[in-house]
Amino acid sequence: MKKILILGATSAIAERYARIEAAAGSSLFLAGRSGTRLEAIAADLRVRGGAAVDTQVFDANDFGAHAALLDRAWTSLGTVDVALIAHGTLPDQAACQTDVDLALQEFSTNAVASIALMTGVAARMERQGSGTLAVMSSVAGDRGRASNYLYGSAKSAVSTCASGLRQRLRGTGLNVLTIKPGFVDTPMTREFRKGPLWSSPDSVAEGIARAIDRRRAVAYLPGFWWAIMRVITHIPEPLFRRLGL
Repeated sequence: MKKILILGATSAIAERYARIEAAAGSSLFLAGRSGTRLEAIAADLRVRGGAAVDTQVFDANDFGAHAALLDRAWTSLGTVDVALIAHGTLPDQAACQTDVDLALQEFSTNAVASIALMTGVAARMERQGSGTLAVMSSVAGDRGRASNYLYGSAKSAVSTCASGLRQRLRGTGLNVLTIKPGFVDTPMTREFRKGPLWSSPDSVAEGIARAIDRRRAVAYLPGFWWAIMRVITHIPEPLFRRLGL
């Protein structure tokens, strides 16, 4: 039985991962934006077998409240075996191109807030000497593309921070996992046309659980995205500029 902290627990992928852990009898501490949604998820997880489920509403961009939130999570759980940072938004790229304030707000939510939480969680896990810090990034962070470079730049920052943190914590007993999903059919992407490269929140959550158990460093989900992104990142810049990606 594990003790799980999920930040951004109302996201579709995070909820499906929480169901996996609840079915295994884990204890969970859920933090997210909507108190009503958190309580509904918590009630469902208790029925599914969660040993204990606690919740707290939080705003990822309220950096001053992070320490108190993490302190309460550690008090509730005792120790934290897995911390999953899963909050985020999908910015409107066109709107961000013409609105600096909106662009900075979206970057703060998707990059700065994640980095702040990673820093706080890592410090507490380092003191306890164990645990896995798993953070949601994206394949979009592997190379900037015209269609979503604000989101991609934020996820690139998260991936780079996780990489450095993983190296710094080598030998401490902690693992830092960078999760890089491709296209996932969630409420956040409901307006997108779906195709064969799209996957479900359930399959991505199962991949997260496997990667955590295997103490992986980076997990492309589904795994075929590793090959796709190797091709995309190696396209020469003059050619890449002409592609409609």
